[in-house]
Amino acid sequence: MSQQERLENLPISFFSMVMGMAGLTIAWQKAQHVWQWELQINPWLVGLTSGLFLVLLVLYGAKLIHHRKAVLAELKNPVKLNFFPAVSISLLLLSVCFLVVSEDISRLLWMTGTALHLLFTLYVVNVWIHHEHFEVHHLNPAWFIPAVGNVLVPVAGMPLGYVDVSWFFFSVGLLFWMILLTIIFYRILFHDPLPAKLMPTLFILIAPPAVGFVAYMKLTGELDSFARILYYSGLFLTLLLFTQVGRFTRLQFFLSWWAYSFPVAAITIASLLMHELTNGMIYLYIGS
Repeated sequence: MSQQERLENLPISFFSMVMGMAGLTIAWQKAQHVWQWELQINPWLVGLTSGLFLVLLVLYGAKLIHHRKAVLAELKNPVKLNFFPAVSISLLLLSVCFLVVSEDISRLLWMTGTALHLLFTLYVVNVWIHHEHFEVHHLNPAWFIPAVGNVLVPVAGMPLGYVDVSWFFFSVGLLFWMILLTIIFYRILFHDPLPAKLMPTLFILIAPPAVGFVAYMKLTGELDSFARILYYSGLFLTLLLFTQVGRFTRLQFFLSWWAYSFPVAAITIASLLMHELTNGMIYLYIGS
């Protein structure tokens, strides 16, 4: 395969690797804070994640310039369409990573990621509403990706001082999480099983409540009943999926395996935060 063919076939879903790496970076930041470690690994992880994002951004930008039809085909694909917001989510996650490095860089990343994610959300939802070729079997947990990005906005947005914007995106994220959770379980229960290559995307179910818990704590600062509902919903889904570990380990390797990384990092971060709030050792063990 020539370089041009490789570029033409570069999938937008590659940005899920940045989400996974950024999730790992933030989890390490949280773990070092909780355990009071001084490993000096955080700058390396932030640099590696940023470098990966820049490389993919340049490559996909080149694909957009030289193979625009291939990009448009992905935008019209009912599965690949939902991975475009992974670009804006990567920016939002990087803004969280940079909070402890440079507030100015974090603010720039957050503002860019937030604006871009709003555009992606509006576009994706419009496509969902006015589609001409979607069928039930096209539905899979990757459809949660646009919703996850919305609930992620307050994580850096609140420390940066954008209160109303953070509440707006959090509300939108919760709205679509509830809608999508219902129809995705309907698809799983009453229609054909997910293809093997999409099975790892089931782990994406963990992300909205886990990220939502972290975001809600940023918004309110109070471990109230709703915060507990968010955390325990994410924890239950994690337990449910880990009981199927044998089924997942038998799967052939696909790019979709990156779907494991960010949700697991999200519930890890949420559990470490829960430990900080309650001093419960069980949450520390879960987060470790």
